[in-house]
Amino acid sequence: MLEPDKNPNPRLMVDPPGWLRHLMRRQFDSVSDLKHVNKRRAKAEKKRQRSGDPHVVEYFHQLDDPYSHLTAQVLAIFAERYDVVIKPHLIRASGGKNQPEAEKLAAWARRDAELIAPYYGLEFPHEAPVQPNIGSQMASALSLSNKSDEKFTAALFDESTELWSGKTKIGLGGSTMDEILKKGSERLAELGHYSGATFYYAGEWYWGVDRLFHLEQRLRDLGVCEAPDLPFICPRPDINVSGVDASGLTLDFYPSLNSPYTSIIYDCTIALKNECGIRFNHKPVLPMIMRGVPATRAKGMYIMFDTWREGQFLGVNFGPVMTPIGEPTRLAYSLFPWAMKQGKDEALMSSLLHHAFSQGLPLHTTKGLKQAVEAAGLDWDQASKYLGSDEWKPMVERHQDEMVDGLGLWGVPSYKLSGPDREPDLAVWGQDRLWLISAEIRRRAAALRT
Repeated sequence: MLEPDKNPNPRLMVDPPGWLRHLMRRQFDSVSDLKHVNKRRAKAEKKRQRSGDPHVVEYFHQLDDPYSHLTAQVLAIFAERYDVVIKPHLIRASGGKNQPEAEKLAAWARRDAELIAPYYGLEFPHEAPVQPNIGSQMASALSLSNKSDEKFTAALFDESTELWSGKTKIGLGGSTMDEILKKGSERLAELGHYSGATFYYAGEWYWGVDRLFHLEQRLRDLGVCEAPDLPFICPRPDINVSGVDASGLTLDFYPSLNSPYTSIIYDCTIALKNECGIRFNHKPVLPMIMRGVPATRAKGMYIMFDTWREGQFLGVNFGPVMTPIGEPTRLAYSLFPWAMKQGKDEALMSSLLHHAFSQGLPLHTTKGLKQAVEAAGLDWDQASKYLGSDEWKPMVERHQDEMVDGLGLWGVPSYKLSGPDREPDLAVWGQDRLWLISAEIRRRAAALRT
């Protein structure tokens, strides 16, 4: 289905009027502008210094979350390396609109955690279930909740390793476990977040081993690293296909026009496929909100900030932002079949993303859309003949069916790497998995030569 008949997201989110788009831009600017970010950080540090408080990092651990298991393996190392006070919390899955598709999310997290663990020097047991049995979770919850913060931090690695080993332990009553998890979950909600394996420090969130290096850098800037000459605990692997001939492999790429994360990794993806010569299929899909995936303001604001932070790391400008959700996306997508015939679909998507997410161009206006189309090297007078046509709909619907039903993924950007014949397809989701795609391209291309 291209768009659901009854979208659970409010109409104002799916097709916001112009005035709301401008209001949203001001909100996005508040979390994705360097001056605003530095001002908030300086204010938080001055407040801490005045109070004489230590640097406090709160950590939220979800026992049945695979990403929490990875993070459990580095928490004690982090505590030893930085002059901080760690306050750990046990939480339950938030669910709801912040974590839709709970069963799919659990299966994906299990698979993804095992894929990335070796690249971070961590382990995830191949035989582990999607989630540990409830009895073992109960036993672990009781064991950890009875410890001081320091002993909790020190014991978490062993406790989580035993939990995910699949060994059944005798647990306690469900109501007791609910009480244990309730306090931490309430604190998580109070601070405005929804996910496990997360660190909270002075107003900002850092998710799992994937974002830990951002927190490490912030603490190093404050001078609280005990060993500043050591590398980050979990440095982000490089995106590198230099010298690789991947012409025997195929990469399917599923971007979306309203995806902040897509906007910062799109050009990098195109550059990667051009450099290694991989067979490439460009498969745009509609934004998640338009496809009926629930969303919340809290999640949206976190994504905007996290995208800005990731963009800084990648050296990609992000912001100001003018959302192209709704009708601007439909109109833009109506040009893709025409642009594809000219070999300009990649240039068009790149231009649209750049203008919406780094220039704040209003694609909901004819003037704004015209500017983006012409910047892609396309003729506006010719484009106008195709604007609003329906030829794109079967194509995009097919892409969505492949991604959601075929690959079990629903977020963007998503990737599928295929080949050689003896290798299973690798499907991953997220701009922070292009490094994994590049690593697999290198490995598989080398295998083709042997």
